[in-house]
Amino acid sequence: MLKFLKDWTLPIAMLIGGVGYPLFTTLSFLTPALIFVMLLLTFCKVSPQELRPKRLHLWLLLIQIFGALVVYLLLYRFNKILAEGVMVCVICPTATAAAVITSKLGGSASSLTTYTLIANIGAAIAVPILFPLIEANPSQDFWSAFTVILSKIFPLLICPIFVAWLLHRFFPKAHRILLSYHELAFYLWAVSLTIVTARTIASLINDSADGQTEILIALGSLVVCCLQFFLGKTLGGLYNDRISGGQALGQKNTILAIWMAHTYLNPLSSVGPGAYVLWQNIINSWQLWKKRKKEGSK
Repeated sequence: MLKFLKDWTLPIAMLIGGVGYPLFTTLSFLTPALIFVMLLLTFCKVSPQELRPKRLHLWLLLIQIFGALVVYLLLYRFNKILAEGVMVCVICPTATAAAVITSKLGGSASSLTTYTLIANIGAAIAVPILFPLIEANPSQDFWSAFTVILSKIFPLLICPIFVAWLLHRFFPKAHRILLSYHELAFYLWAVSLTIVTARTIASLINDSADGQTEILIALGSLVVCCLQFFLGKTLGGLYNDRISGGQALGQKNTILAIWMAHTYLNPLSSVGPGAYVLWQNIINSWQLWKKRKKEGSK
């Protein structure tokens, strides 16, 4: 029974969140603390010297920014809301928790963390410039939007890194204790996923918008989710960093994406990142299953 729960942690977390969404949505206030702790445990394995930008990171950033524009231009004549919902799934930066899954899959947490910093800064600059051109919002100028995005991203991304490094430098015994519990980060992510899934299901149920458009946006987010994992892995393979490349481009900060959609775009476009939560974690679950199966055969 324990082996089954361990092997299928993420699907079970999504199922529990979906079925028990009325309860778990009330626990949303715990999400920042869960993310902070799981990133602290993960970053205890990363030293400052390992955070070095690579050429791979430049290619990933170009896909993130310009790929979003290409997707929008291809779809907006067909359905503008669909175009917005899919675009926000591409331009959205890497999830702060992606390092946890990357580490679990055997990828480079340091490479992923470096790109997460780059991707978030890139999104913070690009989104306030590009999105107002699509949906005019006079209440948001560039600098206010830039600072709001950074304020939503950096406390949960930068603070765990600095705390981990300070512990390593000044409190090595505490650092070693945390390092011995780094596997716990994955299960904290599963708890966070339960809460995020519950919030996604609740928002979809309570949204009274056109069902056909919602289905199109959800399917569009599935296509770009698969495509981004594929492109990230393909590019990463060229630089001997396949796992980190796939997670960097495919695993998105969907909470931030939903906020961006509500702030800048048609609110219905938030269905895209809402559905993306499910797609990216189904892919993560499949990847973890493949890794366990491969290890079992050995």
